[in-house]
Amino acid sequence: MKYNESEFNSAVEDYKKHIKDAKNKNFFIIFDIDNKEAFYSLAPLSRALHELGSDVSCAGINKKSEALEALQDVWKVFDDNENKVQNDKTKALIEFISEVDKKTKGEFKEIFKKPEFILEAKSDKFVGSIELPFHTGWFKDHRMEELMQTSEILWRDVYNLKKGERAGIGFTLIPTQDLIGHPLEDYLDSYSIIWAMTQTAKKIANPAMSAATSRNSMLEKGERTSELRATLLGCELCKNLDEEPFIKYKQVSDLLNLSRIKPIDLSFHISAKGYPGKHLFGKSIGYPSLNKKTRWQTPGQMVYKLDFYPQTKFDDRDPMARVAFTETIPIDIFIETNLVDWADIRARNQRIKDEMDKCDVIYVEGKLKEKYTTKLEVGLVKKDGSRRWVRRSDTDVREKINKTYLEMTGIKAGNMGNIPGGEAFTTPEYMKGIFVGDVVVHVDQSYGLDEKNPLVVECYGDNYKIIDGPKDIMDKINQRKNEAMKLLLEAEKHKSLPKEIIDMKKKNFERVGEFAINTNPKARLCEYLIINEKIAKMMHIALGSGFEPDRSTEYHMDIVFNAPRQKLDVYGVDKEGNKHWILKDGNFSA
Repeated sequence: MKYNESEFNSAVEDYKKHIKDAKNKNFFIIFDIDNKEAFYSLAPLSRALHELGSDVSCAGINKKSEALEALQDVWKVFDDNENKVQNDKTKALIEFISEVDKKTKGEFKEIFKKPEFILEAKSDKFVGSIELPFHTGWFKDHRMEELMQTSEILWRDVYNLKKGERAGIGFTLIPTQDLIGHPLEDYLDSYSIIWAMTQTAKKIANPAMSAATSRNSMLEKGERTSELRATLLGCELCKNLDEEPFIKYKQVSDLLNLSRIKPIDLSFHISAKGYPGKHLFGKSIGYPSLNKKTRWQTPGQMVYKLDFYPQTKFDDRDPMARVAFTETIPIDIFIETNLVDWADIRARNQRIKDEMDKCDVIYVEGKLKEKYTTKLEVGLVKKDGSRRWVRRSDTDVREKINKTYLEMTGIKAGNMGNIPGGEAFTTPEYMKGIFVGDVVVHVDQSYGLDEKNPLVVECYGDNYKIIDGPKDIMDKINQRKNEAMKLLLEAEKHKSLPKEIIDMKKKNFERVGEFAINTNPKARLCEYLIINEKIAKMMHIALGSGFEPDRSTEYHMDIVFNAPRQKLDVYGVDKEGNKHWILKDGNFSA
């Protein structure tokens, strides 16, 4: 391990001695994005707080934050009401909360409670509800100069970061050891990645950092401070609607000047094991489009307005931000997979797209004589004769509006990317046959697979069944699907989504949503889906939601399989019966 693990553990124990009683308490930690000592101290501090049974939310600000000031004003008014202060502000806030709680049965009020502990990082320690020292003795720089160079390339080539843009940068807190999912070193590496991305962004833009305790289940309530911040943003975007919750919210907004809460222009975040938790307002009320033609379930969906969201074509607002993300990958892999010839990868993606666009059907045929052999038929033509869109995954989020989609459809939609990139992919119209996942699957995190105990999926056209695989992984997949269906039924009960979207998500629930060829020559085998699904010549298929608006559902789980090991032939057939090759024996021919 490149970091001093004993020093890290010692810092965790020291924080626990200082804090002691934190069970079921909420911590909110504010720090300046230039305060390196404070930022790196958040790693052992968050581990300590999680071991003590508390929730944590962090906000890294660039000198000041109007949105944070607005949040603090909301807390003050809520506190005033709890202390029996009666005025226009307390009356308006409680009327808004009470309106929403007609559906949430008192749960909504809970997220307005001020955190029991609020800490602010000063020059040499955290101060506030309690005082805590900084602990960075565990940290050691690793390839920081190269990391900074990589970050600058990403901001330039992937984001085309513009002067003065508001950049949201999300990092990962350290969970307890039994929930961490991946090596601690990888989580600690992510802090250096976030630091480099933030400091390089600051040269041009106005970055802010954030993190919150994650959940083991999609059904759990989210951490309450991050939940409140999301709700306030969503309601700000809908406050001029004439539905009762928003009428009441607008009164609060006007009195407290909550227009200070604005969406970002772009975001970069690192994902780890777990979920943010159920977004209460979105599942219970939903956020209507201003033209009232649809509803959204999270503010993020409204802000990013991605082309594969079914609501996008009905909401006439422009997308407000663009987004890209990665996982808690090691620094070495982050650098190596992003310092690539993007022009070469894009050219490879284009060649694969060109071949697939000629074909009505793609065939995948394995040659190994194992218990299960990959053999698939993948349809690319819809019943109306139109074609499924084959995408070039350029990791390109340089503009808020997806120009290709606008030219294709006339609809303004947003851009999303993976970091690193490298794949050509489509939403299959249908898929028949068997595929053998022998590399990795992503459920609530990435889980490794291998040829001795693969995940085997049989596809029947418009549905699939997992017919073999590791029991623990199959159980996790079933758990995720069960939770996703419960959330969908909850949205149906509360009518927080339009009925036609609910019906479509149910119809697509057992379908395959993605078929992809991987193209990044620098990606290599590791624990993480986001890397393995880019390894050149390998392939991946996703269960659940697809990348076209008619194929949306409530989950998306990627499975990677090793085309070179399985000696896969991949070719398409056009209307005249001509073959168009993509892979032969697992090697590129396109």
